Amino acid sequence: MKTDSVIKILFIENSVEDAEQINTLLRNAGIAVRPTRATTAEQVHAALEELGPDVVLYNPTVTGLSLRGVAQQIDASARDIALIACVAKIDEQSVADMFQDGVVHGVGSRSQPKQLITVIRREFESLHARRQVRRLEAALRESERRCDALLDSSNDPIAYVHEGMHVRANRSYLDTFGYEDFDDLLGLPVLDLIGPADADAFKNLLRALSKGEKAEYRLELHARRADGSTFPATAEFAHATFESEPCLQIVFRRQQVDPALVEQLQRDPVTGLFNRARTLEYIDNAVAVASEGRKGQTMLLIEPDNWAHIVNNIGLGKADELLAAFARRVSAQLGQEDIAGLLAEHTVGVILHTETDEAIRAWIDDLQKAISSGIFDLGTQSITLTASIGGSLLGEKNANNEMLLNQAGQALRSAQGQGGNRSELHDPAAREKADAERERNWLNLLRRALTQNEFVLYHQQSISLQDAEGDYSEILLRMNGPQGEVSPGFFMPIAEKHGLNAEIDRWVLNQAINALKARDRHGIPTTFFVKLTPDSMQQQANLLPWLDRALKQASLKHGRLVLEMTESKVVTMLRPAQEFINAWKKLGGSFALEQFGSGLNSFQLLNHIDADYLKIDRSFMADLPQHPENQKKITEICQQAHEMKRLTVAEWVEDAASTSLLFACGVDFVQGNFLQEPQPLVVNI
Repeated sequence: MKTDSVIKILFIENSVEDAEQINTLLRNAGIAVRPTRATTAEQVHAALEELGPDVVLYNPTVTGLSLRGVAQQIDASARDIALIACVAKIDEQSVADMFQDGVVHGVGSRSQPKQLITVIRREFESLHARRQVRRLEAALRESERRCDALLDSSNDPIAYVHEGMHVRANRSYLDTFGYEDFDDLLGLPVLDLIGPADADAFKNLLRALSKGEKAEYRLELHARRADGSTFPATAEFAHATFESEPCLQIVFRRQQVDPALVEQLQRDPVTGLFNRARTLEYIDNAVAVASEGRKGQTMLLIEPDNWAHIVNNIGLGKADELLAAFARRVSAQLGQEDIAGLLAEHTVGVILHTETDEAIRAWIDDLQKAISSGIFDLGTQSITLTASIGGSLLGEKNANNEMLLNQAGQALRSAQGQGGNRSELHDPAAREKADAERERNWLNLLRRALTQNEFVLYHQQSISLQDAEGDYSEILLRMNGPQGEVSPGFFMPIAEKHGLNAEIDRWVLNQAINALKARDRHGIPTTFFVKLTPDSMQQQANLLPWLDRALKQASLKHGRLVLEMTESKVVTMLRPAQEFINAWKKLGGSFALEQFGSGLNSFQLLNHIDADYLKIDRSFMADLPQHPENQKKITEICQQAHEMKRLTVAEWVEDAASTSLLFACGVDFVQGNFLQEPQPLVVNI
């Protein structure tokens, strides 16, 4: 499931606390949730209309609402919604009764959190897949309609063949072969239109394609007309469907163009490799045969390391010469069946035909050695290169062009992120081992960053919509990696796993305090929002005295440093959070709740947590002008917050229309790349 997918959940549940517990459980598992709750049929109807939930979690103990009644309401809404029964304990008989009635998609147990999360995740993914299938089916029907229209209007002779027999042909095909009407072709073997000398080759090719075996998708031959005369042509094959049946599309092209010229046009003029369009065609063909069970294919992406730096040193005039030499090193390693093409400015794509993982890795090692051990002569200059390689084994499960390229691309970026001259191969069978190795590398990078000061801070300004005085900025953390800056989404989970979060927090706080001190010295009143991890809050006995000393030494005014934490994290550690925040505010600090509004009753949390700022959950900001229900929710949050004398912040604002709407909703501060891109934080100014 995509990590940025938001599940809209309708809890049919008597207890707010029980629903909030499940909500928190899901968020801690990395699942974004937009919840609402209902206890009556009228509330269920309103929630189905207003929220449009993806999942309904039904507690069988709710009085006045039967499971079948809820299912009927869902059916009446004409929506595809996953209905899950959430029981205290799984009982085989009751579960069997629920499924026998055919009203639930799944059953989850409150006493088994992992099982409940798995059921919710599975049913949401299934729902997403069903929706995607419907969209694809609609797109397919539209594509088939357009293709049919294009087929009839095309000047190319095109036919669809099923089990060697004609099932469809356009007007140009009939005219080319001398037939008046398609009825004359219906049921006629396509082999009857092939010259005798080429009949065996054509028949063998049809057989290979039908079995999913490796075969060329072009064949030069002599085609035969109805009157027995022949003409030279090139038959091009593609897998297709006709009336939901698999078939072959065959295009007969008269040989009017020099094949050598065609080959030349399909090559990149600098490297001599296949150009992007032709390479993508080869990838399409590889994916097609993989979807039919073909094994032994691998997609690789190859890039020279530090390309931009090297080009700056040698000059743009030599860049093409270097790229051509690099491509020759790659071409020299190719086998007879392998394909190489230029997919981007300096990214070479290779379709490797190998039978074993060992052979793939040996090929990669040989290529990297051939590149790194040689010298590239560029006129009076001589340089050396290394290359990073990312790839993905191609099989039936990932026989999808976009998925394949994404997997190979992610593997390439991971290899580059570990310092270059590395390779990484996406292989589901070895995922755990690869993840462990990658984690070890990142952990070493993290420890080095802490000892060698390789973290970087940015600040992104929050714009006041209510004319507040001074500057307000969010502090953002990055890390200097081997191939550039890395966002915390990559390294903070590893830091948390190995107990480094508190140490990183203290480094960030120290830098932020020093920056605030420098800004005060220059008469720039500034407030910084700094994220705090739960590890630091758990270690408040050490952190708070350190903060007290640091703030006194900096002589900062109260409220200039705002510590923030997500609502879902605070809920799970309410008592230590309450103690920490109360002590922190006595030191003159302020506190902000992030992702506010994501819970069932977020304002109830403020009875226990004295937050000064409420940072509204980012899910409300997505396409805000098109979602009046989100505008209404934000307005309600702002009104209630102002009554409680809290300030509100809207993050991830990406357009002017949203900014205007947020002002109308009563938001105090807005923040986002549209308003200001993050800027490097200068500590000593």
